[in-house]
Amino acid sequence: MASKFNPLRYDLPPNTRACLFQDPKQLSSPPKTPIQDPKLIINGGSTLSGHVSISGSKNSALPILAATLCCSGSSNLKNVPCLSDTRTMASILESLGAQLMTFNGEIVVNTDGLLSVEPDSAEIRKLRGGFFVLGPLLARFGEATVGLPGGCDIGTRPIDLYIHGLQALGATVELRDGKVQAHVSNGKGLTGASFGLDCPSVGATETLMMAACLAEGNTVISNAAQEPEIIDLAGFLTNCGAAVEGAGTDTLYISGRRRLYGSEYSIMPDRIEAGTYMLAAAITRSHISMSPVIYSNLTSLLDKLSRAGCKILHLSDDTLELSAVPGATGDNLQGFSIKTRPFPGFPTDLQPLTMALLSTCKGISVIEETVFENRMSHVTELQKFGAKIQVCGSTALVFGKGNASPLCGSQVIATDLRGGMSLVLAGLAAEGCTEISGISHVDRGYESLEMKLQGLGANVTRMTSSSGPSQNFGISFASL
Repeated sequence: MASKFNPLRYDLPPNTRACLFQDPKQLSSPPKTPIQDPKLIINGGSTLSGHVSISGSKNSALPILAATLCCSGSSNLKNVPCLSDTRTMASILESLGAQLMTFNGEIVVNTDGLLSVEPDSAEIRKLRGGFFVLGPLLARFGEATVGLPGGCDIGTRPIDLYIHGLQALGATVELRDGKVQAHVSNGKGLTGASFGLDCPSVGATETLMMAACLAEGNTVISNAAQEPEIIDLAGFLTNCGAAVEGAGTDTLYISGRRRLYGSEYSIMPDRIEAGTYMLAAAITRSHISMSPVIYSNLTSLLDKLSRAGCKILHLSDDTLELSAVPGATGDNLQGFSIKTRPFPGFPTDLQPLTMALLSTCKGISVIEETVFENRMSHVTELQKFGAKIQVCGSTALVFGKGNASPLCGSQVIATDLRGGMSLVLAGLAAEGCTEISGISHVDRGYESLEMKLQGLGANVTRMTSSSGPSQNFGISFASL
């Protein structure tokens, strides 16, 4: 069993040690007023046009926020998207005693005054990314107790990869009372090691990379995930003094450091959000531009859309223009098939949205989901629009309707983040009115969603039963 957290065992400033022994009740934040789950009302059929700005990456921001726990002093993170998921991660850091300040889209995190190595389990259960704190806490303080993670119910996402990796680094790890309890009993901390992952899990790669940065000696992680978010996390850790090589390949080489220091870092643009707006333009047969984007992060989607008939133009180093206007693309877009894979393959996060598009294209398309076995829950809701989709296990056949028989507006329910966004895209293309409940799932991954869609010409309104329509909904870090 993990020993009781003792700050005097670690090299912390004297004022931090004093802070750690204050009554936690005096430091707790006031309870937050819950936000009632809103609905999105879409009057479809509008053609989109104009330019949309792409926010910082959610899937980079969550592990980088967790990585601030590896660092002494303050970290200034720029381009952090204002989302319910990033708000939850901020609350997790606060539950540990971290101090957060926000201004002009930036977050400053100071972790010198940590009070605990056990974050609020209720907050951890809200998102998968909360589990990232396990590696940094264990590496920096020699122990951690973290509740099992939550997030979208899209399939099995086991934590055994995390546990085996931490054990390879010298930790004792137990699962007890719904929590992972980990500690290092040698009195020296984690020790570098060489090990491989059974599968290239992004979350496990990120967690173990953070832990290894503070382990004594060298670590080699083989079969590591290669996603761009891994490169972004490695960039932040390197800025803080870590030695990480091989990010973006299947093998990571990490030389442990005794201490890391907070730094300034800008989160990369969100490749999934960029892909979402490309698909929004395609499904509405529109012409839009967007920036900033990193082309190399989007090649699998760009290739499919280009083959379907979309015209794609690189206007500058970070600006992309996509046109799916009939006439420029022929009579209609042609369907295509996809098979989700880890990067650089087709991203699983864009599979539900691509399915919505394919339901409006010519021909029969095949979608194979190989990453998450339960990522087909959106099919039933898309069928309410009139989409013709047949599912067998993790494979779906999409019988495209084409322009001659468009989708029709419907009342649907979002049950997860990306599946919910597929319903938004279908609503944009459908004739008539669409009402989407459970839109809070979508808010986890899209900043200022309706404001951006309205800026492109979409007829979209947010409704809450208590306050009526709300045009521009967002969660401000200033309310933390």
